[in-house]
Amino acid sequence: MPFFVYGTLRPGEHNHDRFVRGRDVRAQPAFLHGGALYDGPGHPFATDGDGTVRGTLLTAAPAEYPGLLVALDRLETYLGPGDPRNLYERVVRPVEVPGYGTVRAWVYLAAPAVTRTLRASGPRIPGGDWLSHRPPRTDRLLPPPGPRTP
Repeated sequence: MPFFVYGTLRPGEHNHDRFVRGRDVRAQPAFLHGGALYDGPGHPFATDGDGTVRGTLLTAAPAEYPGLLVALDRLETYLGPGDPRNLYERVVRPVEVPGYGTVRAWVYLAAPAVTRTLRASGPRIPGGDWLSHRPPRTDRLLPPPGPRTP
């Protein structure tokens, strides 16, 4: 089953580079309808909600899928369904892929305790798009290596 990612796992983001690059065979723009996106400390949290979350549908290479699933569960602090220590819950949701239709995908949504906190006081990301909201990556702002003039 593919993964719908909406934050630091999207192509070009640091966790995509660390965990996904070379393990996927396809990345397509996608939308999670019936969601909400909140700003967390350096990463977003999606919850069920009344909006749309923009993201990417990632299809893992078949041989890479088991290892990628384990790696993403660890990254997202997902210990199993309903575990009270979960930061995220891994759930199946329908995701719209423009020009293709709707597919079922794994989505990491904020765990229930996190969701309660976010709904009470978390800053919601307008438009549901982490990439248009997050601070710019500083590693992309560094000058290219080479001679510099004073």
